Amino acid sequence: MLPRLLAVIGATLGVALTFFICMQFPIASGDLPIVVAPIGASAVLAFAVPASPLAQPWSVVGGNVLSTLVGVAAARYLPDAGLAAGVAVGGAILVMTLFRCLHPPGGAAALTAVIGSQSVHAAGYAFAFAPVAINSIALVSLAMFFHRMTGHSYPHQPLAPPQQIDAMREAAGFHIEDIDRALADMHESFDISRADLDLLLSQAELHALERRKRGQ
Repeated sequence: MLPRLLAVIGATLGVALTFFICMQFPIASGDLPIVVAPIGASAVLAFAVPASPLAQPWSVVGGNVLSTLVGVAAARYLPDAGLAAGVAVGGAILVMTLFRCLHPPGGAAALTAVIGSQSVHAAGYAFAFAPVAINSIALVSLAMFFHRMTGHSYPHQPLAPPQQIDAMREAAGFHIEDIDRALADMHESFDISRADLDLLLSQAELHALERRKRGQ
């Protein structure tokens, strides 16, 4: 319950302060939104699941900005709004994948560039930098400060598996390469890094070993 309460407090402060910070920039005096809607989704990831690869600072900033640029290009060169919307989101996924910054709100940022107001369209590629980049950088900076104050790592730094796990792996024939093979066999994408998955399995092995010892 405590992690979720901290996420609530963090997201509340993060979005509110992002709004306040961005009001200090010239965009506050124009017709562009001070904070774009996808930032709300970015806040959920950055504060509620900060260990997720989708929530890391480069994912937030790079994903939102690059996706917005794709959306602007789609809106500019494709006259049909429906086609432009589809290409914007699909293109955003492609670009985020290539630049290793997959971030679900990026799809919304790309779509916003297509279906946004006349002021959004008039801003063109600049919309990706003001307000989207400013919003994203402010939110990430606040998330880094908040998580540091609450004792969490952000950007997420996976812990090393316990040293005593190495002997167990040799005895059981379990190696880190087995994780890669298992992931390849499943043909699925999971919202957890390879290092975190390694640590999770290592901890599970330790608990299983302790349980077997108690049973003896």
